[in-house]
Order: sequence, then structure tokens, then C-alpha cells
Amino acid sequence: MVRINLLPHREEKRQLRKKLFVVMLAAAALIGGLVVLAVAGFYAAKIDNQNQRNDFIKGENIKLDAQIKEVATLREEIEALKARQNAVEDLQADRNQPVYLMDELVKQVPEGVYLKSFKQEAQRVVLVGYAQSNDRVSELLRNLGNNSPWLERPELIEIRASSVGQGKDMKKIFEFSLNVGIKRPRDQEKQMATAAAAASAASAKAASAGAAAPAPAEPKKP
Repeated sequence: MVRINLLPHREEKRQLRKKLFVVMLAAAALIGGLVVLAVAGFYAAKIDNQNQRNDFIKGENIKLDAQIKEVATLREEIEALKARQNAVEDLQADRNQPVYLMDELVKQVPEGVYLKSFKQEAQRVVLVGYAQSNDRVSELLRNLGNNSPWLERPELIEIRASSVGQGKDMKKIFEFSLNVGIKRPRDQEKQMATAAAAASAASAKAASAGAAAPAPAEPKKP
């Protein structure tokens, strides 16, 4: 017996495909929404983690800035203490400067030069005196600049011709004024240490040059 389906099966299949399409579309939308939420949550966690790191770095930077300020303050205090210490040492050392000055003036003032007065201001000493000639003044400048371990950098301020006495006893002299620097003991110690180091280096260089020189050849025997 032959059965014939007279129902609208094509319409039913079309409705079924529509339902399947709607279901698949809803499933795709749901999966897409879940993916979007997952990605957003992942990046939100990353951003939150990075913000925490940034906050930590900012906090550490604030601590470091405070420590840097403390170090700078300590350095300033150390420099101030060093300056005070140097000032005290200079005051103690300067007490002996008049002795060194008098001793050096006795040694370095040549014959024919007479000092009338001298005045010290800080590390410079102004000398005023008379000389028999310009050459005597030049000799005094050379002695103060080259021969004295305590005096340095002499500068001639003024020199002028003058005379003393009257009549037959009148003599022509030269009145001069100059200033010269006086060293502190610690400055002299530094200079002596530098000179010793230079001398040691020169000796070592000379010794190495002598060792590198070839030995003289022995004369040939006949």
C-alpha cells in the first residue's frame, strides 16, 4: 500500500532551519560574550597588577627621595664640619706664622735692603722698606719667590727714588713696597709631598731607562 504525505514538509524543514539558525546565532552570541568578558577580565587583571606595581614604584621613589635628601643633608653637615675643622687647624697653625715670617725675612732680605714695616692681611704680607738700588729690590723679589719654603708669589707694588740726610751726607735710596704670600703648614706639607712624589717618579723613570739600555759589547780578543 502506497502512503502519500500530503503535509507541508518543506515548510516544516524551513521552520526547523530557522530555529537551528536562531539557536546557533544565540550560542555564537553567548560564546562571543563569554570570550569578550574573559579577555576583558584578563586585561583588567593585568592593568590592576601593573597599577599595583606602579604604586609600589612610586612609594619606593618617595622613600628614595627622602633618603637622598637625608644623604644630601649629611653631606652638607660633613662639609660644614670639615670647614670648621680646617678653620680651627688654620687658626692653630697661623699662630706660628709670625715666627716663620720673621725667620724668613731675616734669611731672605739681602744686604743693602732695610725693612721699615710689614703688615699681614690673611695670607698676604705687605713689606715696606728702603734699598740702595733697584738691583737689591730685584734680589729680594728673587729670594722671596725662589729660596723661601714659606713665602711665595712676591709682587712689587711701588718703587720710587728718594733721599736721606742733608748736604754732603745726603744719599740716594729707593723706597719700595711689595706684598708676598705666606704658606700655611698644611700647604707646605702638600707641596713637599708633591715634590717628593715627583722626585720618586723621576728616579724610577731613570732607573727603568738605565735597565733598558743595552750592555756595552766586550772587545774582541786578537
